[in-house]
Amino acid sequence: MSSESSPLRLPVIDFSKQELKPGSPQWDSAKHQVREALEEYGCFEASLDRVLEVRKAVFGALEELFDLPLQTKQLYVSDKPSRGYNPAVSGLHEHIVIDAANIAENIERGLTTTLWPHGNISFSKTLVSCTKLASGLEKTIRRMILEIFGVEKYADELIESTNYILKVIKYEGSETSEPYPAAHFDKSMITLLYQNEVNGLEIQNKDGEWIHVNPSPNSFIVLIGESLNVWLNGGLSSTFHRVIKKGINTRYCVALFATPRGGYQVKVPEELVDDKNGPLFKPFDYEEFWTTFYTQAAQGNYGYDLKTYCSV
Repeated sequence: MSSESSPLRLPVIDFSKQELKPGSPQWDSAKHQVREALEEYGCFEASLDRVLEVRKAVFGALEELFDLPLQTKQLYVSDKPSRGYNPAVSGLHEHIVIDAANIAENIERGLTTTLWPHGNISFSKTLVSCTKLASGLEKTIRRMILEIFGVEKYADELIESTNYILKVIKYEGSETSEPYPAAHFDKSMITLLYQNEVNGLEIQNKDGEWIHVNPSPNSFIVLIGESLNVWLNGGLSSTFHRVIKKGINTRYCVALFATPRGGYQVKVPEELVDDKNGPLFKPFDYEEFWTTFYTQAAQGNYGYDLKTYCSV
């Protein structure tokens, strides 16, 4: 495995066209590009010009958020694991995780009112707008992936059972180059990342080499998570990635995780199982997995993953 990062421009797929509707030539062309990109790289850039309309406001909002006093940020808590405000032990990284972020009230009242008791309409509107753009894009991409595997009949069911988790992240300037968090697969179905001009994301390619990613300002980086890998019976590889940030500039990133909703049983479709290819994974509940995952992590087993949890 190479320890050096080489520059790479991931495949860029345009999702800005208004005529991008299922069954249209534009849809089929984009779907073909999605298939090629995921087979070759396991991820891609999704170009969406509308995000440029909120770009300045988004990263201004993140700067305003993380500039709040520590005791204020610590007021945002959750009874679910990994949600709420989370400072890094190193002091170089901090993030806030919002559950069910596709419901505007969870941002407007759950987060904003907690941190700004007198309100902050501009902040709320900015985060709600960004989340709406990203979740709409994710639905389009997931429907294409399901069509690729011939299981599009499950698209509506999966979308209705999706919980969108929003994670906003700040990486302080540093001269160190240690990855934080450690290289990992996301547990989501699909993850969309949107960052400021300060790079740091690296993707591991099929040859085990770490590739430095330099996305365009109008692009989300699309990563495949373990939940989708499991649901497709191993049909798509999850994206192994990390962040190595070196330099004095601050990196801000917005991550939207499309995850299965708690209580929904994720199971491999019968269309993806036959006599030659049996089911590789047992049905699982995502929130129950998270409870087990955090129990394992507390015991020092940081390598515990979803495949281990539900393998047949």
